[in-house]
Amino acid sequence: MEILGATLRVYVDDLDRAIPFYEGLAGGPALRFGRGGVQVAAVGCFLLMSGPESELELLRKVTATVAVSDVEEAHRTLNALGADIIAGPVPTPAGRNLIARHPDGTVYEYVDRRTG
Repeated sequence: MEILGATLRVYVDDLDRAIPFYEGLAGGPALRFGRGGVQVAAVGCFLLMSGPESELELLRKVTATVAVSDVEEAHRTLNALGADIIAGPVPTPAGRNLIARHPDGTVYEYVDRRTG
């Protein structure tokens, strides 16, 4: 399994107000999209999220998003190492993802850019 990088999750009250700071910090524009009732902006290595606390509560349980070359391969590797696959792999608008709880209890999202 090839890990390509990680995204830091940042929960903000006002996405429109937070975006300019993170665009300046990361040196590039935000890519905005929705995920249920949560508004999201990907800016460099940051994933900004804002929305109803009832929906953010679940998202806050995920420590970080880990980009991998292939989610199916990550699924096999995580299973072999004793991780608990909570959800996925499933397709998303940006690729595929899965949620896994590591043996130490930490929860991560794994994503790739494949659409097949």
